Amino acid sequence: MKRFSTLLAAALLGSLITLGAYEYLRKDEGVKVQYITQPAPARVNYMTSENGTPTVLADFTGIAEKVTPAVVHIRSAQAPSVREQNQPIDPWREFFGIPRNQQPMEGTGSGVIINQSGYIVTNNHVVENADIVEVTLNDNRSFKAEVVGTDPDTDLALVRIKASDLPYLSFVDSDKSRVGEWVLAVGNPFNLNSTVTAGIISAKGRAIDIINRNNAERTAIESFIQTDAAINPGNSGGALVDMNGGLLGINTAIASPTGAYSGYGFAVPSNIVSKIVEDLMKFGTVQRGWLGIQVTSVNSELVKRHSLEVNEGAFVSAFPEDGKSAAKEAGIKEYDVVVRINDTPIRSSSALIETVGRHRPGDKLMITVNRKGKEITYPVTLKNRSGEVAVVKAEERSGFAALGLEMAEVDNSLLKQLELKNGVRIAKLQPNGKLARSTNIREGFIVTHVNDVPVKSVKEFNEEMKKKKEGELVILTGTYEDFPREFNYAFRM
Repeated sequence: MKRFSTLLAAALLGSLITLGAYEYLRKDEGVKVQYITQPAPARVNYMTSENGTPTVLADFTGIAEKVTPAVVHIRSAQAPSVREQNQPIDPWREFFGIPRNQQPMEGTGSGVIINQSGYIVTNNHVVENADIVEVTLNDNRSFKAEVVGTDPDTDLALVRIKASDLPYLSFVDSDKSRVGEWVLAVGNPFNLNSTVTAGIISAKGRAIDIINRNNAERTAIESFIQTDAAINPGNSGGALVDMNGGLLGINTAIASPTGAYSGYGFAVPSNIVSKIVEDLMKFGTVQRGWLGIQVTSVNSELVKRHSLEVNEGAFVSAFPEDGKSAAKEAGIKEYDVVVRINDTPIRSSSALIETVGRHRPGDKLMITVNRKGKEITYPVTLKNRSGEVAVVKAEERSGFAALGLEMAEVDNSLLKQLELKNGVRIAKLQPNGKLARSTNIREGFIVTHVNDVPVKSVKEFNEEMKKKKEGELVILTGTYEDFPREFNYAFRM
């Protein structure tokens, strides 16, 4: 019995030593066991503001509820052209059962309501060349929309639906946004009603050459807000908003090798959007001021090659060959570096393009250049693309975006030379516009009659066109300066 007691004591002592060593080693490893008998409280991250008030981070629910009703879904359709509809029957296609291309082309995207009266901003590529535009609101109501105007240079478009008392977003000053600031990207893609993603502003003033790829004249204004908030193709035309729900930009593009989001999204800043919208509402076309210079961002190679005294800015590399340059007339020279416009610092070519793009022909800018280390300021009055300072008056605009044409007056001397009493010229014709797709008309055509009604000015031409209803047959009669015989072009509105 005495031996048994000794063995039992030894066993207990060994067990205690083993447990003690185990606990000692556990503590050395830093492992702690905590038993919770009640649910743990939710973790909330706080940031102390400058005035000492704690601010809760990363709660986007209120902003999302405020913003999503103002973001809509847009569907556009492009009907088969008159050329396609009137194609002669191809016996080989009929024999092999190959159908003719009669299906309408469709596109979808998002849009943002900007006032109670039904004006909606979207991307130009969402509604470009569309014959039918349909808007579906967040509450699932659908409306046919009118394309008020488009601007391929910024990939923006303005459409309108006949509705009132709509929820809308207000513009905020995009210049005041900062890199690192929280933003939300809100879209309304097909069959998803609405999507909200969060991220930060990664950069400002980004130029990615995405608009110029589809712009033969390479006149795009690219100075995007870059964000890592996920933007996918169906969200194109949707809203980029700040933490107060203010409209900071219109989502336009993504950087992706696959076509899906892969880390970078780009939005047109609100300060550009608001100017384009105002122009389209007031004039029906964008009033863009031009300096008449070619610029590139200052880099180390330019600094070395031209012995520049600055490391950033917009380097003036050339002027237009036609000599129509407001900057050159004011005194700016090649190899100058634009460092400031009014009170805005210019650190790159995209910053210059954005700043000038916010102004109209006739606006005066104070442009400061660095020339061999010396800063000189020149007052420059912006001109339009034709080298004039006047804006296009509202009553003289060609407000038929779907037709894809811009009209201009014809000199009386030319009319007399062609033995015409009246006429207006097609100054610009979009290759994919409805008129170009429906007929063989080309730029320079002088329209003398619209359905046998003579037109003496752009204003009269517009008035006649406004009388035409959707689907109505229109016949443009006129001639060409280089081929003076009468032509008739027929199409449907």
